[in-house]
Amino acid sequence: MLINQLKTIINDPNLEKVETVQMLWSDYGEIARYFSPLNNKHFIIKHIDVPEDIEHPRGWNTPLSHQRKLNSYQIEKSFYQDYANLCPEACKVATPIASLVSDEQLVIVMEDLDYAGYFNRVVDADMKQIKSVIHWLANFHGYFFNHDGQGLWQQGCYWHLGTRPDELKAMAAGRLKDNASAIDQKLNDAKYKTLVHGDAKLANFCFSQDFNKVVGVDFQYIGSGVGVQDLAYFLGSCLDSKDLHLHHNELLEEYFSTLKLALKRYHRGVRAQQVINEWQGLYAFAWADFYRFLQGWSPSHFKINAYMHKQTDLALAQLQKAK
Repeated sequence: MLINQLKTIINDPNLEKVETVQMLWSDYGEIARYFSPLNNKHFIIKHIDVPEDIEHPRGWNTPLSHQRKLNSYQIEKSFYQDYANLCPEACKVATPIASLVSDEQLVIVMEDLDYAGYFNRVVDADMKQIKSVIHWLANFHGYFFNHDGQGLWQQGCYWHLGTRPDELKAMAAGRLKDNASAIDQKLNDAKYKTLVHGDAKLANFCFSQDFNKVVGVDFQYIGSGVGVQDLAYFLGSCLDSKDLHLHHNELLEEYFSTLKLALKRYHRGVRAQQVINEWQGLYAFAWADFYRFLQGWSPSHFKINAYMHKQTDLALAQLQKAK
C-alpha cells in the first residue's frame, strides 16, 4: 500500500493522510497533504495512479493525449529530482523529499508550501501580485538560460505544435492554421533559449503572506523554449483584453528589466540586451502559438480576446513580410 511506502520514506510509522488537496486532471491521481508526528512536519504527496477509464472535460481523451500526460509526470519527477534544488531563492520551488516509480504509479514527495509560508493563492491578481510572478519567471529564465534541460521536454509548453496534431486538425481553415508550422518554427529557431515552466498560469503560483514572494508549482511541461512563452501565457491567465492593452508596456518592461539583471547575476558573459532584443521580437509569436492551440482545442475559450487577436496579427504580418 502507498501509505506503508510513504511511512518508510519519511521514516515515521505514524504518518497519516490529512486531506486531499485536489484531484489531478482527468482523474489521473491526487495531490494530498500528510502529517508526520515524529518529524512534526506536513508533506505534500503528488500521487499519479492512472485510471482504467480515462475521461477528459473537453473530450480529448486520445491515446496521444494519454501518453503525453504519462510523459509529463515523468518529466516532473525528473525536474524535482535533478533541478529543483538548483533554483535560487528568487525563483524558489518546493523542496523535493523523494519519489517512487512503478509500473502502476508514480509518487512525488515534497515540502508543504503552506507550512513554508507560501499559503496564499490568488484568483484575481492585482499589479503587485502579477509583478511578483513576473520576477519569479524572469529569474527562472535567467538562471536556466542556455541550459540543455536533460531529462526534460526537448520543447517546453503543453500546447506546442509537435504534441497537438489533433487540435491542429480540428482548427477552422484560415491564416493561423496555414501558418501554424511557421509560427512554431520561429519560436524553435530562436538563438537564445532557456527552460520554460510550460504551464505558468496564475493558479500554479503560491504567494507569501505579504505577496512579495512566490513559488512555482506543477512542472509537468518544463522544457526548452523562450521566456516570452511563459510570460504571454501567464499574462493571459490573469488579465483581460482591456488590462492587457493598458498594462502592456509596463509589464513587459518589468519582465525584461528583471531578466537583464538575472542574466547579469547568473551568466556574466551573456550579452543580455541581445537576448532581450530577440525575445521581444518573439512575444507576438508566443501569443499566436497559444491562440493556435486554443482555436483547435476550445475555439470559444474565454482567453481568446482582442489583445490575443492583435498579437497574432502582428506575428502573421511579420511572417508575411519575411516571404
